[in-house]
Amino acid sequence: MINAFEENETFDKIDFKIDPLKKGTYENCTFNNCDFSNSNLSEFKFDECDFFECNFSIAKLYQTVFRAVNFKDCKMLGLRFDDCNTFGLSFNFENCTLNHSSFYKLKIKQTRFVNCSLVEVEFIEADLTQASFPKCDFKNAAFERTILEKADFRTAINYYFDPELNKIKKAKFLAADVVRLLEKYQIEIQ
Repeated sequence: MINAFEENETFDKIDFKIDPLKKGTYENCTFNNCDFSNSNLSEFKFDECDFFECNFSIAKLYQTVFRAVNFKDCKMLGLRFDDCNTFGLSFNFENCTLNHSSFYKLKIKQTRFVNCSLVEVEFIEADLTQASFPKCDFKNAAFERTILEKADFRTAINYYFDPELNKIKKAKFLAADVVRLLEKYQIEIQ
């Protein structure tokens, strides 16, 4: 079977559950308001692609390649990004709902998550060095042995992680929110 190769194409309002995207390589493509939910995107390659208002919920991402990919206003529930091909893995997210997804053990330095819902997302053993999280919600997100050095949490909310179990050197926080990171010590700060 010959894999598809698409370059500089735009895909608008396609329901890929009904008309599946052909397995292959997509370079510099734009996907607008497309539905990838429950799709099997295993071994697909997306290089320098943009996804706007797409639904990826519960899509399979085994060995999927995402290189220099941008997601904006996308619904991405329950995704296993840790199943992706890690060679050159790089993406950014803006106004996305990523609840219940996993970035377990991924090296995703300098990734930008802007105004994203990261409820119950797993970041265990991930390398998020210099990542930024403006206006992100981390309710019940899991951090353990995570590298958060120089990461920016200044406008993020609902995050909690144990400073002893994660690397946080030169990470940025608002002074009022740092108190939350000291909860386990049961100290009184006035």
